[in-house]
Amino acid sequence: MTGNTFRTTTGREISAVTADEMRDVDRIAVTEVGLRLLQMMENAGRILAWHVRDVRTEGTAVVVVAGTGGNGGGGMACARHLANRAIPVEVVVDRSPEDLTGAAATQHRILDRMGVPVITEREWVPQSDDERVVVDSLVGYGLDGEVRSPVSQLIERTNERSGPVVSLDVPSGRDATTGDVLGTAVTPDRTVTLALPKTGLESVPGTLYLADISIPQMVYERLGIEYDRPFGHSDWVELER
Repeated sequence: MTGNTFRTTTGREISAVTADEMRDVDRIAVTEVGLRLLQMMENAGRILAWHVRDVRTEGTAVVVVAGTGGNGGGGMACARHLANRAIPVEVVVDRSPEDLTGAAATQHRILDRMGVPVITEREWVPQSDDERVVVDSLVGYGLDGEVRSPVSQLIERTNERSGPVVSLDVPSGRDATTGDVLGTAVTPDRTVTLALPKTGLESVPGTLYLADISIPQMVYERLGIEYDRPFGHSDWVELER
């Protein structure tokens, strides 16, 4: 990364954005272009599921740890794509499913109808030798202030395990703009960030990938963000730091 850019492994520069800039990207994509949150969430979940399969050992189950916002909804969409491929998966939510709202509630209803197990954080007691893949989709780029219980407890339980961890967009507990740890943060083996890399990802451990969630170039142009389409024939690219 140099300044406010990352490079792909093929040498192409990609602009990095702050949390506020990413909010503007999402706003224009929805209000001016007409994209829907569920459309972008579907793309995120599908690509995230591929990366989970990539780090997963054959026969190993997956645990998706999800929050109530868009990040949690993306994780639950990932769980659905994994279940569709007969991969054993369960979802841990940071509150009672009845308290979920918006897109996360929609994703939960689909999982419920599919019979995918969904449990609360109080029911998840992982062991240190648990080798299941954990998908971290607790908190996205909108984190503002230190994480609190039960999210902080779920982060600590995630880090105590021995299996690989894949974070969606930004590892939970990290400030998307600065990279600061806000109380406690997930330590991922891989992060799949969405649309554009966030400036705070420079200091995050593990490999970093950028996923295409279908935001068109005109959104970035509208905001004065330099953007040279990086994806080509793939839905994601690996980034260097």
